[in-house]
Amino acid sequence: MSSADDGRDRARPSRKTPAHHPVHDASNRPSIVFVTVCTQNRSRILATDDVHAVLREAWLTADAYRVGRYVIMPDHIHLFCSPASHDPPSLRRWVQYWKSTASRKWPRLGEHPVWQRSFWDTQLRRGESYSEKWEYVRENPVRAGLCDDSDTWRFQGEMDVLMWI
Repeated sequence: MSSADDGRDRARPSRKTPAHHPVHDASNRPSIVFVTVCTQNRSRILATDDVHAVLREAWLTADAYRVGRYVIMPDHIHLFCSPASHDPPSLRRWVQYWKSTASRKWPRLGEHPVWQRSFWDTQLRRGESYSEKWEYVRENPVRAGLCDDSDTWRFQGEMDVLMWI
């Protein structure tokens, strides 16, 4: 089979690294970004009470973006965030900052390095996207067999209410 006929869909490019586009300010409309951060080698070290507390503290310290709803899975985190000001640092810089802050306060030293180098992000374009994506994300623990009901998964929450006007 030639490389031109290997069964891959050439119309859809495969992305192995995230693009990290700047957060787009849509003239007085909120910017809500969906972020996924994974652990190094997908180590299952996140879904514990002490790590949950460290992450919440890191997000409070990294106040250039406000963290809305989030779900902490054993090997990755999904969160929604929004710039806290009109001139925030890049999303990449903010994520690097809170990952570094959390790593310095990590409760178990043998688990370093904690994070994969990069992360995935998608800027939401409409209010329904936030609701739809949240409903999907909050079911992750159920789909992974970690709980029977997403409401009982204790490694989730909402730091700030992100409103779509």
